[in-house]
Order: sequence, then C-alpha cells, then structure tokens
Amino acid sequence: MNLNLQGKNALIGGSSKGIGKAIAIELAKLGANVTIMARSAELLAEVVQELDQNHPGQQHDFLVVDFNDRAELHQRVVGLLTVKPIHILINNTGGPNGGPILDAQPEQFLQAFQNHLLCNHLLAQLVIPKMKAAGFGRIVNVVSTSVRVPLDNLGVSNTTRGAVASWAKTLANEVAKDGITVNNVLPGFTETERLVEVLAGSAQRKGIALEQELQQARETIPAGRFGTAEEIASVAAFLCTPAAAYVTGTSILVDGGRTRSI
Repeated sequence: MNLNLQGKNALIGGSSKGIGKAIAIELAKLGANVTIMARSAELLAEVVQELDQNHPGQQHDFLVVDFNDRAELHQRVVGLLTVKPIHILINNTGGPNGGPILDAQPEQFLQAFQNHLLCNHLLAQLVIPKMKAAGFGRIVNVVSTSVRVPLDNLGVSNTTRGAVASWAKTLANEVAKDGITVNNVLPGFTETERLVEVLAGSAQRKGIALEQELQQARETIPAGRFGTAEEIASVAAFLCTPAAAYVTGTSILVDGGRTRSI
C-alpha cells in the first residue's frame, strides 16, 4: 500500500492544536512538507518544531491567518503559492457556538458560512490549478457527524456542516478526472477543547455538572469512550495518500459507532 507523501506539500487549517495539529503530525510522518495555519504565531512555531523531518529534503513552515479575514487569507495563500504548489489541502476550522436553532441570529449563520464554506471554497480555488498541473490533489474537510444526523443544540453548526458536505460532493465530481479527490472526515465526540466547550454549554442549559454531561455523552458511544485527535488524523492522512486515489466524494464517520445511520 503506497502511503508515501514525500515531495508533496500540505496546507492545513486550524492546526495549532487539536485535530488540525494531529493531522499535521501524521502527514509529516508520511513525508509531506507541511504548512500549518492558525492565528497564533507562538503556538504554530511550537507545532512546527514537533513535526517529523526525517525524510530527505523535508521542510515545514506556518502562516499566521485569521479565517475571519478572507482578504488576508487570500493574500497569504497566494504568497505561499508563489513559492511552492499545494498538493494536499486540509480544511479545518473551529465550529460555531452551540444553542437551539431558533435562538440563532442571522449574523451567526453568516459568520459560520464565512469561516467554513466560503474559506474552504476560496482555498480550493487557489490550490486546485496547481493540483491539476501536478495530476495529484487531495482535499479533506474536517466536518462533523451532523452531516448524517443533526446534533441537538448545534443549530448553526448543523446547517453549515451540511452545506460544506454538499459543496464537497459537488466539487469532487468536477475535479475527479484531474487526479484530485475531495472527501469529508466526520469526527464524533473527540477529546479536544472544542468538545469540552460544547458539552459545558449543554450542561449549563440542563443545569447539571460538566462531568455528568461528559459521562452521559460517553454512554451514547458504542465504543464506550471519546475518540482522540490522533484517531481522526489517521483517517484524514490516509485519504491524502496515493493509496486512497479511488476514494472521493464521500463522508467518513470516525465516531466510535455513535451515529445511528448506516
């Protein structure tokens, strides 16, 4: 099985911590040259030092970018592309705040679409021309199991994630002939800061302790535990390899069996 990513350049969003960081680590282990993106230069610099550099010619760097500013994102990535092509794009952005959908203000939907769908689309438009020229491209969107089954008290997130999945499927069909795959990874409950934030909000609305809410969440998972960022990253990294060339336009659950749909 060909998992070798030597000579391939990867661009990873939201990669100063959590799932994005774990994906960066996995891709570097497979030989990719990794560029990580987030808002904190200090955290990004620390992550770069953790990335594997044991493959010949392997180099890593970072871009300080705020996804709330699409103009800045465009400028920074265009600058990167003058230096090297991007063969692997990981779209990964922190989700919007939780809460019932009827409580959501229109501005919350607009912000979520900006940070997820529009930024994903912008990045794809920028990197795909050079993917086509190389005859190789991998786009992986880190989304949510809510693509399959909407989650309670995540109204804005559910709406936005579904839109991203439809966008990805449409894009996958358009670029498959060029050797480019587009797939979604759907993490379930994963041990990250984001999970604690979401469940803390849910616990507050229910009037119960956070630990009680965490335990109730674990009990919904057939595997009996939360996933790790590394387990999500392993699936995402595989989708980026030559071995996954015939996998495109799909959404893969990584949730310990929690989602009840097939």
